[in-house]
Amino acid sequence: MTTPRRTQQERRDQASAALLEAAAELVVEEGVRAVTLARVGERAGYSRGLVTHHFGGKQALLEQLARTTQTGFVPGLDTLPPGLDRLLRLIDGYLSRLSDSDVLSRAFLVLWAESMTLRELAPIFRERDTAFRDDLRQEITAGITEGTIRADVDPEQIAVAIVGQLRGIALQCLLDPAAVKPSELCCCAAEVWKRALS
Repeated sequence: MTTPRRTQQERRDQASAALLEAAAELVVEEGVRAVTLARVGERAGYSRGLVTHHFGGKQALLEQLARTTQTGFVPGLDTLPPGLDRLLRLIDGYLSRLSDSDVLSRAFLVLWAESMTLRELAPIFRERDTAFRDDLRQEITAGITEGTIRADVDPEQIAVAIVGQLRGIALQCLLDPAAVKPSELCCCAAEVWKRALS
């Protein structure tokens, strides 16, 4: 029995995924400065030329890695209506995901931390954090509208506080995994926000 040949698009998608995975591994192991097109290609089993063909340059590769690592961070949110329940599920899901040893999730956190000092990363992560706060703000606003969140809550400020809490826990987990147990924090964090907002 012969194996069906993959389409050109399938081969392209597989190569892109392998290159992003290789870049993520380098970020986690050695930081952003270790990421070169040659090293990414070599680690993924491809040439540097293929990395350039897919992404153009290091900046575009890092931008795509940042977007890919945050996409679908909390699966299943689409099945819930906007509001408090979905907000709490997002918080719970974010923290649950930290328990995974997924290299893409860890790469996102390393990239985010390094964006504080690397000018080329800062715009990418300002954009990602703005989008995250916007999503949270929409959930909070929907909760106020439906009456599950207090009307006197400032959606903008609460969104900033939630991102701060989640990113802070994530960075602690990355720095000292033995000391931080995200799975144990899930219920605690969601309950704190439920009490604070209801």
